[in-house]
Amino acid sequence: MRGMHRRVNRRRSGFTLLEVLLVVVILGMLAALVVPNFMGTQAAQERKIAQQLVASGGALATQIDLFRMNMGRYPESLEELVKVPDDEEEKNRYGTEPYIKDPNSLKDPWGNDIQYKQPGDMNKSSYDIYSWGPDGKEGGDDDIGNWTTDSR
Repeated sequence: MRGMHRRVNRRRSGFTLLEVLLVVVILGMLAALVVPNFMGTQAAQERKIAQQLVASGGALATQIDLFRMNMGRYPESLEELVKVPDDEEEKNRYGTEPYIKDPNSLKDPWGNDIQYKQPGDMNKSSYDIYSWGPDGKEGGDDDIGNWTTDSR
């Protein structure tokens, strides 16, 4: 009788194939609901980052305005903010450090170069800073500039 008792307690433990498939289906359904929401959020966040990057009071505009105060003119290109000038007279006004230390910070969230134009087409008395947006092409509804107030 004792041997019989042992056999009863030796049941297999683990999950059946049906239980595993049920868990996989439930996880798939949850992923189908959650992933699209995150994808829309990422696009909106990239747009907000680009808007902050090119905004009139943003960090890039502040460095351009600081350059103008020190040098008496706007930079001809954004590269002037990254490199200390070779000319001693300009170097004395410019300072010993570049205004922007990381040239990669002059890229929008989609990896494209931030555009700069002085005098600007939109801001004729100063400059335009803008991103071509997610499509990376000039023109279209997705361009984001320091003149846009759009908060899509």
